[in-house]
Amino acid sequence: MATASAREYGLGRTDRRDAWWAGPVATALTLGAFIIYSTFRVFYNAEYDAGHGSRSGVLPEHAYLLSPFYSPLIILPWLPAWISPAMLILWMPGGFRLTCYYYRKAYYRSFFLDPPACAVGEPRNEYAGETRLLKFQNIHRYFLYLALVFLVILAIDAVHAALWPTEGGGLAFGVSVGTLVLMANVVLLSLYTFSCHSLRHLVGGNVDCFSCVKFGQARQRMWHGASALNRNHMLWAWTSLFGVALADLYVWLVASEQIRDWVIFKL
Repeated sequence: MATASAREYGLGRTDRRDAWWAGPVATALTLGAFIIYSTFRVFYNAEYDAGHGSRSGVLPEHAYLLSPFYSPLIILPWLPAWISPAMLILWMPGGFRLTCYYYRKAYYRSFFLDPPACAVGEPRNEYAGETRLLKFQNIHRYFLYLALVFLVILAIDAVHAALWPTEGGGLAFGVSVGTLVLMANVVLLSLYTFSCHSLRHLVGGNVDCFSCVKFGQARQRMWHGASALNRNHMLWAWTSLFGVALADLYVWLVASEQIRDWVIFKL
């Protein structure tokens, strides 16, 4: 029986000759940039909505645009000024991503180098699993339930972005670039959420015999759909991350009057 040599252990030790480090570096830079940007926007606490009914008053005759970082918008006047509405709600979708099976792999490798890549040495020579403090990762399924609620809220925001005030005090249907941006954000977040491993298990992954349970055929169809989406879970994880950041950035630029939201049509 072959014995393990000392060179198999130790951070970065490997016989690989490819650029194995490129993936972890790119992941660390991308996730790091998102964390810095989102943290700044949370503490910035301004210019997060535009249109009729907005706090900024920008584009009063425009459909209402609200940043996904601040939705649902909860204003509590008695809180200190440094506590933004985003702080009250972002821990929920943030917790969903933090405990996500894919993201756990991504930031374990890129930030903690544990392990940096397949067949590459790590800081320790034995596997401890997600124990002690890391046991909180088991609450991912509960963050999933919260994420499903947020999809409904963000979908309502996208509908509001298509309702334009009229001179008579009513609302008319219309579409602008901002409308499409918020709708695209909902679609990407839905693909990411519906491809979740926990959701796949919830709808049918824990069933041994679909014909033996209630709503078996419906659950089997949902399981097949979730399984199909799950094959590209990594893709939806990244595109939805970019989508939510770009949606916030777009609303910020409109609310700060750096750009004008281009109207495609109004009925």
